[in-house]
Amino acid sequence: MLRTLLMFLSAFVLSSPALAGKAPSYTYTRVGNAADVAPATTSGTVLMGGGTDVDQAFQWLCSMGGNGDFLIIRATGTDAYNPYVQALCPNTNSVATLIIPNAASANLAAVAAIINQAEVIWIAGGDQSDYINFWKGTPVQAALNARIAHGVPVGGTSAGLNVLTQFVYTAQASQGVTSSQALADPFNRYMSFDRDFALLPALQGIIGDAHFGVRDRMGRDIAFLCRVAANGWSTTPRGIAIDEMTALLVPATGNASVVGTGHVYFLQAPGLPQVCAAKQPLTYRGINVARLAAGDGFNLATWAAVGGTAYSVTAEAGVLSSTQPGGSAY
Repeated sequence: MLRTLLMFLSAFVLSSPALAGKAPSYTYTRVGNAADVAPATTSGTVLMGGGTDVDQAFQWLCSMGGNGDFLIIRATGTDAYNPYVQALCPNTNSVATLIIPNAASANLAAVAAIINQAEVIWIAGGDQSDYINFWKGTPVQAALNARIAHGVPVGGTSAGLNVLTQFVYTAQASQGVTSSQALADPFNRYMSFDRDFALLPALQGIIGDAHFGVRDRMGRDIAFLCRVAANGWSTTPRGIAIDEMTALLVPATGNASVVGTGHVYFLQAPGLPQVCAAKQPLTYRGINVARLAAGDGFNLATWAAVGGTAYSVTAEAGVLSSTQPGGSAY
């Protein structure tokens, strides 16, 4: 027991330049076994919509990760996930939080080495602009994608969800864009995008969003599709938007399932937008929507729902309507 404790403390101190008074700093906090393990893992992805975490999603990731070492990465915040995940997954070897608060830390070999030993990687919520600004093009991004290629399951909530799809709303401005702002001008100063942060085959050609219904984000997500088209990234843009307290479990087959109390929305445009220009209200007609709840499924490879509700939404000169009774976009 003493030997294990000493190993853990040594690993913690050596991996945390902040403790040694050195800059740049990062923080690594681990509970469970100090010794590394390397069980077999199964590829899979969790997209979570923010708010209260969905226990079932973490248990699924632990199982996919062979009960190995579960690593949470974030740019700010605390290690509060450690006891939560450990309680949900008591058989997992360890749970650790790695806080990488700047680009200098993200360029440290020691930080990449921690990521390279994880059997599950979870990207916490926060600010996705930090993840793009601090981590993209660094060994952190390279290690993340190397683990994905190795078959390690990954997941993320809120900002962590945003950076897992191929196309990313990066939220670089002082505030996140609202639906009314995006519909009035899809090129307004709050609309910023990037791509290819995480290389997940099942999520190619897709832009993601969280906190969907509670923050009334249908309008902005249709504007996201307009910008994906305007960037020349896709002629039939697709999006996945997820409510709070809800998660989408995506195995390597792409046969995804919904867990939690809210809905997951799958959006697909039929083609290019009618009007998608700076300082002009958006017109984008006939966006196909599949709204799914717990127990429903979706095949990402064929873009086909199993269960749920299908309808379409149109943005006409910046005003939303839908084919649902009463015209609700949700």
